[in-house]
Amino acid sequence: MRILHTMLRVGDLERSIKFYTEVLGMRELRRQDYPEGEFTLAFIGYGEESEQTVIELTYNWGTDSYDLGTGYGHIAIEVPDVYEACEKMRASGGKIIREAGPMNAGTTIIAFLEDPDGYQVELIGEKS
Repeated sequence: MRILHTMLRVGDLERSIKFYTEVLGMRELRRQDYPEGEFTLAFIGYGEESEQTVIELTYNWGTDSYDLGTGYGHIAIEVPDVYEACEKMRASGGKIIREAGPMNAGTTIIAFLEDPDGYQVELIGEKS
């Protein structure tokens, strides 16, 4: 068994794909419209779905925002250098909401940014 994907509902599919591809460096892997259901699915990731877990972006036609609630946490992405990643992502239009630095009560270097729909993405430094 393996995890296939995590699904996020988005209010503007093109805006979200631009964030995940241009700011986070993922690729759009596939996209499918479902006219009868009035929604579109786009799958994005760093590698092929057959080899890696990906993110499914679901756009329900005519819905431009969602209440994120209090149960959702974040997506975590490992990066070689969190400080450098923050600078590159900021330069690409990423919204950093917690600057790079040691985590609370620990030494792991982390940072957080927010996608266009308000979902949080944690950057975690590679372990040596």
